[in-house]
Amino acid sequence: MPKVSKKKTEPNSANQVPKLLVLKHGQKRVMVNRHKSFKVMLDGACKHFPTIPRDAVTFQTNQLDICEGHYVDITAESWDKVIDLLTSVEVTRTEIPLPAPLLPSNAEAISLPGNQSAGPAPQPEDNKHDTLSAHDKVTVQLVLPSGDVIFTTVKKTTRVQKLVNMAARKSGSCPDNYKAARSGARLHHEQSVEWHNILDGDIINLWVEQVGGKPVIYLYSPSDVDVSIKLSLSSEWSFSAIYPVVASKQENGQHIEWNVRTHPDGSLTERNSGLDVSYLFWEAETNSNALPRSPASEVQSLDVFSPTSSTLSDTDSIVVSVDKVTVYLDKSLKALGLHTEARTSFITYWLPSILKHEYIALRFVPQPAYERAASLSISPQPDVVTRVFMLFRGVRKEHLADWSNAQVQAEKDVAWWADVVGVDLARAGDVALFRVLEWGGMEVLI
Repeated sequence: MPKVSKKKTEPNSANQVPKLLVLKHGQKRVMVNRHKSFKVMLDGACKHFPTIPRDAVTFQTNQLDICEGHYVDITAESWDKVIDLLTSVEVTRTEIPLPAPLLPSNAEAISLPGNQSAGPAPQPEDNKHDTLSAHDKVTVQLVLPSGDVIFTTVKKTTRVQKLVNMAARKSGSCPDNYKAARSGARLHHEQSVEWHNILDGDIINLWVEQVGGKPVIYLYSPSDVDVSIKLSLSSEWSFSAIYPVVASKQENGQHIEWNVRTHPDGSLTERNSGLDVSYLFWEAETNSNALPRSPASEVQSLDVFSPTSSTLSDTDSIVVSVDKVTVYLDKSLKALGLHTEARTSFITYWLPSILKHEYIALRFVPQPAYERAASLSISPQPDVVTRVFMLFRGVRKEHLADWSNAQVQAEKDVAWWADVVGVDLARAGDVALFRVLEWGGMEVLI
């Protein structure tokens, strides 16, 4: 990850300020001329990272003490005051919260068997053989996670679960994984269409509830230190498990705080309970009130991590057969700074889920993107923080042709993941420093 500099001093003269600056976005690093003008630097960022719309470009840094280890946006007003203090700048895409998902304009319309019309939404009165009155039925649009749309006409007494089952059959997925909502409000699967007051033409959005699996946080200090660890989730997540158990608070997302004493052997003592533990554990699931920002078929930018609509693509992932996954993971995790016990725990935790598939697509999330979904604030400030979060999904053999680049990427030296995530391997392994290591992951179920 970008280094958190502990020595920041105001330069005495312009000659002390390097003329060059490194712009970073995902894996790409570009050395450019340093400018006091925010507009000039914005022009340069747009030139070198054309996949980011100009109005979505954001500059960030965590190199100043005032950032407290977090990635903080650099505004146009503050640019000329901080630029001379930085050696590199993260170029990221602004995440703009979306309203409740609506019917995609380019969605593929699908009529289920039993509907008479193969065109747009069939009207109940089109079925002349149905003895029920048109007033007893409604036609609804089911928006799948893929962005596809199913038009179907059902009785008002139909349970929502039946609509969920329709969507699952179309997607070839387990219906237990699906959740349904209308106009941003979650629907109860056991209740009827009429109970929810679902009207003719209403849009029902379906998505898969994702779970962030076993993120654990290790703290290593050269001596005993009393430490506060605050973890804040974005509104897309809610805590499902915490250990040692502490109370969570709700304010623009959930927050927890551990107070521990670190020891040189890596063990921790939780000060409220007196528990001695090896690490701090948390798990979260997607918030029932948070709908996906975009269909799962829409590939996210590398520097964006949305828990509700995480994606993997042929351009940002690797694909390997299941029998090669463990070796690949062990090498990759070692390159990312995980010690033997952490690598073993990581692999054995995810192995049962991995073995269900023929092939696995996986990628590691850049730390700035992960930080926006699960912000970590530690006091006193560590010398180095390494947060490793993996996304993975199963790939069927017949779909391998869609992952040709990812298969080639799997043959590369795994050291490239350190650049993607942003890991300073030398500092992460320096036992003289106060270090924090976190690992976790999530299986993308759609």
